[in-house]
Amino acid sequence: MKNFPGSATLLLLFSLTLFCPGQTAAAAKYQRSEIKVSVPDVVLTDQDDNKVPLRSLLEGKGPLVLDFIYASCSTICPILSAGYANLQNKLGPDSGIQLVSITIDPENDNPAVLKKHLERYGAQPGWIFLTGSRKDINKVLDAYNAYFFDKMWHQPLNFIRTTEEGKWLRLDGIISGSDLLQEIEQAKKL
Repeated sequence: MKNFPGSATLLLLFSLTLFCPGQTAAAAKYQRSEIKVSVPDVVLTDQDDNKVPLRSLLEGKGPLVLDFIYASCSTICPILSAGYANLQNKLGPDSGIQLVSITIDPENDNPAVLKKHLERYGAQPGWIFLTGSRKDINKVLDAYNAYFFDKMWHQPLNFIRTTEEGKWLRLDGIISGSDLLQEIEQAKKL
């Protein structure tokens, strides 16, 4: 098949239209809602092969942003990861904002793959990527109402922990870095 100039742009526009039904790519806007989450008591593994008790990580204090991605994704995950990398670059190493990515493809995303993914995006300390058993990952996806029947059809989602126990901001759709920063600031007030 012949490559056409601008095919990457067309793919991005198609993806934005697909993941934001009823909106053009130029008018695509994320949707914000407040949700309650009971974080499951599971232990996941980070990119350095360290065991991470998820509940204590996600129920801690301070700003935390969470997304669900997978390393071999070629559609929305690179956009979400680039957004996290840009956020870290903009804020610097002392921002205090914890970024957490959890794979939706634990069968393929082992710690070495997670580490390579973070290196690809120039991740700084404060951004971790977690994997685990399919059973545990599904528990987490269910807790955040982020489960999709097929990883190829997952939606762009970000979750921001608020100051109220168990309360999170859910951001559905592609979000700009400036909007994400505003939402993080808003979450600090809730």
